[in-house]
Amino acid sequence: MENYYRLFEKQLEDIRKKIEKGGEKPSLLLQACCCPCSSHCLEVLEGYFDISVYFYNPNIDERQEYDKRLDELKRFTKEAEFALDVKVIEGDYKPELFYEMAKGRENLPERGERCYDCYKLRLRKTAEYAKAHGFDYFSTTLSISPYKNAEWLNEIGIELEKELGSDIKIGPIFLYSDFKKKNGYKRSIELSEEYGLYRQDYCGCVFSKRDRDVKKSQSEKN
Repeated sequence: MENYYRLFEKQLEDIRKKIEKGGEKPSLLLQACCCPCSSHCLEVLEGYFDISVYFYNPNIDERQEYDKRLDELKRFTKEAEFALDVKVIEGDYKPELFYEMAKGRENLPERGERCYDCYKLRLRKTAEYAKAHGFDYFSTTLSISPYKNAEWLNEIGIELEKELGSDIKIGPIFLYSDFKKKNGYKRSIELSEEYGLYRQDYCGCVFSKRDRDVKKSQSEKN
């Protein structure tokens, strides 16, 4: 298995050396699922990149939940000192794209092939936006969660980098990510407490909510 965190550290080290020699920070489009997951990622990355957070999540089941997560992200980037220069970009909210992708696989368990394709749906849109708008790098905050498969996320990102860079115009570079490493998830919890961030207890999709409710019901019965 590839050590993606080590590859990530190597990318940051190369960027640091270029900046120290007078180079500008490269631009990064960072797909974000929510504010708590973004918090530590932004803390780690702000010294290396000119960051734009891309809130693209057609998987979120309700507009109210979607807006709540987006509003928290916007608030955080105005309050956290290390995130004050971060720009927030809202992608299209089209849940029908997620349901079309998930059709026929509604009863599959979480962390299976439906989740893989959900990762791919969001990362593809991120990569395409990054290329269309001239970003140097693209990545995602999803790998900070212990419930997300970092190996899948990196495999998809690498695949998209190759695909979008295969024509005359070179596409954006994928920034490897496994942000849960070195207590990254724990740090995101600490930042959530420090800034009073809303922490949801499901990934956002209707299937995750369904499984959460089943577990709650079983727990209450016990």
